[in-house]
Amino acid sequence: MDTYQNFQQLSQNEKEGVDFRIRQRVVDDAQTVIVAPHGGDIEPGTSEIAEAIAGDDFSFYAFEGIKPDGNGNLHITSTRFDEPRCLELVQTSERVVTIHGEESDDPVVYIGGRDVRLRRRIGAALRKAGFVVRVPRRSPLRGEDPRNICNRGISRKGVQLELSAGLRRTLFESLTGCGCRKRTARFDGFVSAIRSTLT
Repeated sequence: MDTYQNFQQLSQNEKEGVDFRIRQRVVDDAQTVIVAPHGGDIEPGTSEIAEAIAGDDFSFYAFEGIKPDGNGNLHITSTRFDEPRCLELVQTSERVVTIHGEESDDPVVYIGGRDVRLRRRIGAALRKAGFVVRVPRRSPLRGEDPRNICNRGISRKGVQLELSAGLRRTLFESLTGCGCRKRTARFDGFVSAIRSTLT
């Protein structure tokens, strides 16, 4: 259960620059934005992955927990994630891909969202690169709700990638702040596979 139901509640109790930060880069004429709504120490590794996928070609946004501990309190579920800068960027982008962290140990990507065509392309590219991809059974991981932040772009359909903790541990030296700055060879393979489907 989230501590806060929306960004207004969160911002009344948590301080930007102390408890959380927002990073974004807007690429002119880019039709795609890569979003990590639970970045930093909320779901470790997701910011770094999203930023690498965006590269210089796509817009990027991350909401990051930076508290010494208790960053899970900053989690706002995707159907209620309404931070204004994110909404503005998403609503002016044709396509939205969100990167999330899931907590199971099995090294797997759960792929959801309403953009079935792109979902299949990303899934095929990741499988070809040697990653395990599954369609989630649990509703929150499926990303099909129209209110989900991945589905709030111009097309009203996007892709949600839930990366298990087991998978993220193979992409970084560790999931601590310092460890997430040290990437493995699998990180590059993962990012390249997704980027190949977006261009």
